[in-house]
Amino acid sequence: MSKSDDALSKLGTWIIAATVLGAVVGLLMGESAKMFAPIGDLFMQLIKMVVVPMVFFSLVGGGASLGNSKSAGKIGIVTFIYYAVTTIASVVIGLLFGELFKPGAGMSLETFNAIASNEFADKGALPGFWDTVIGFVPSNPFAALAEGNILQIIVFALFIGFSIAKFSGEKREFLLNVFNYMTEVLINIMTVIMYVAPIGVFALMADAVGTFGYDVLVKITYLVGIYILVLGLVNFVMIGGSVALFAKKVTFAQFFKSMYKVQLFAFSTASSMATLPLNMATVQNELKVSKETTSFALPLGATINMNGNAAYYALAACFFAQMFGMELTTAQYIAIIVTSTLGAVGQAGVPGPTLLVVAVLMAANIPIVALPILFGVDRIFDMLRTAVNITGDAACATIVDGLRDDE
Repeated sequence: MSKSDDALSKLGTWIIAATVLGAVVGLLMGESAKMFAPIGDLFMQLIKMVVVPMVFFSLVGGGASLGNSKSAGKIGIVTFIYYAVTTIASVVIGLLFGELFKPGAGMSLETFNAIASNEFADKGALPGFWDTVIGFVPSNPFAALAEGNILQIIVFALFIGFSIAKFSGEKREFLLNVFNYMTEVLINIMTVIMYVAPIGVFALMADAVGTFGYDVLVKITYLVGIYILVLGLVNFVMIGGSVALFAKKVTFAQFFKSMYKVQLFAFSTASSMATLPLNMATVQNELKVSKETTSFALPLGATINMNGNAAYYALAACFFAQMFGMELTTAQYIAIIVTSTLGAVGQAGVPGPTLLVVAVLMAANIPIVALPILFGVDRIFDMLRTAVNITGDAACATIVDGLRDDE
């Protein structure tokens, strides 16, 4: 492990400590903790500075790579369809549980409401359904980038990415490398910003708890509990159900009996990539999936199949909308589904999935000022969702390998 990797691995501990310390200071100081607000605001500005260009460059690179995929045939198509359908279904499950249990409702957030009103004062009324659909396509892509219109940026980026994929040889490789390198640059910038995250999180947590007291802590605990329920449904009903219905080589019980140790490893490391070797060995040796299918479906899934993340983005969007007393419209639901799905696909390599909630909130016109209150528990969320993410990859490989045997 490099020094930078070692430092980042310790960052989660520092952020948790900063969260606890900020909460204690907020409770002790009360309204006086408002003095820390400017530090928290500066930290949020640093994050917002990177989010828009990161979404753009990463999706261009991802679109170019996927659009040039040589994995033709039935297996490749079914793999992509499975990942797309389960990701969208995970988003919908997150939304349903968010609306059913309303984790963010009932908080007294006068100060945050005032900030949110100022932040979105110039955005006008929310558009209707067809206005939202038409609004996906930017009339001026540069204006979309300047204004931070996430949905339009996503559409423009994917058009560029798929267009680059049509080139061949050195021209395609050169352009793909440019966008991938820019994504790496922005990831490095975000990594640097995250080094000061404990300071920013401490300031924001002290300010939030000092202003709103125990309400914030109770709501975060409630949100974690609801997320565990969401992941249980995604893991055992959606993923497990797909295995029970479509897998030809293993049963529901056999699948989870083989996968439990992989899930525990993923939970402890909170990394799909770190779990990939163990996942591939288990899928190939215990679930009897062919080497060819395993080598295709699992590395691809570790990159683009993030069911746990997708559900988290949607649930978090509901949480913050409810905190501010917002009733989500059809247009906002569409925005959440689109950005949560694409955000999950583009998650690989981005430090801290909670940061991508910024893009989802911005797309749905939901205030982002309270987002850092989740940073302290992000490690818990990450461990939980990673265990579900790798399970979905294994399920896909198990299902599509049965189709391969039929060919």
